[in-house]
Amino acid sequence: MVDESGDGAGRRVLLLLHGMGATGDVWLPWAPLLERRWAGRWLAPDLAGHGWSPPLPEYSFPGLAARIGAGLAAGDRLVVLGHSLGGVVGLALAARGAGLPVDAVVGLGIKAVWSPAELAKAGELAARPVTWFASRDEAARRYLRVAGLSGLFAPEHPVVEAGLRQVDGRWRLAMDPAAFGVGAPELPALLAATDVPVLLARGEHDPMVTDAQLTELGVPVAVLPGLGHNAHVEAPDAVLDLVEPYR
Repeated sequence: MVDESGDGAGRRVLLLLHGMGATGDVWLPWAPLLERRWAGRWLAPDLAGHGWSPPLPEYSFPGLAARIGAGLAAGDRLVVLGHSLGGVVGLALAARGAGLPVDAVVGLGIKAVWSPAELAKAGELAARPVTWFASRDEAARRYLRVAGLSGLFAPEHPVVEAGLRQVDGRWRLAMDPAAFGVGAPELPALLAATDVPVLLARGEHDPMVTDAQLTELGVPVAVLPGLGHNAHVEAPDAVLDLVEPYR
C-alpha cells in the first residue's frame, strides 16, 4: 500500500484503487502530480489477493471493499478514484450499507457488460495453479500482460516490483489467481445502493466498455479523448481532472 500523508486536516482523502492484476504501485508515477494538485492525503492500497495484500477465502466485490475499509483511518472522508475492478470496489465502498465515509466515486474503465464466454474464461483463469518462471524478466512480462500494462511500463520499471515474488530462485506473480473469479458486477444494483455522486469515465479507445453501455446506467459519464483502458497511466493529469469537482 502507498500511503502519502500531507497536512490535509479537514480535507478529503483521495483513495486510488487499481485494476485487476495490478497493484497500488501503479499509482506511484502520480506522486509528483498529487504533490502539486491534491492538498491532502492520498492512499493507494493493494486490493486483496494483489501485491502485498493477503488473499480472500472467496472473492466478491463487497469482500474486496471490506478489506479496504478495514484499513482506513477514523475520520477520513474519501473521494474514490478506481480503475476497472477498482472502480467497482469503489462503488461497493460507497454503498449505504457499508457505513463508510465515501463522499464521491469516479469509476474509470469499468467493464459494464460481460458475455458468458468472458465469464467462463475468467473462471478458468481463477482455477489455474500458480505459474512459476525461471527469470524475473519472464515473470515481469507476464505481470504486465495480466495487469493490462504491456507497452506502458518496461519490465524493469519499479512499478512492476510489487507485482512479483521470488521464492527459491524462481519467480511468480504476487496476484492470487483466484481473484479472477470475482465475477461480473451488477452495476445497476451498486449504483442504486449509494447516495453519493458517481462519475463513470472511459478512454475514447477503451475496448472494454462503450459510451452507450455507461450512458444506460443513468449517471454522469466522461469520455477522455485519445486514451485507452489505462487512461490513468497514459494521461494522469486528464484523469485527475475528473475528481476536481469533489475535492
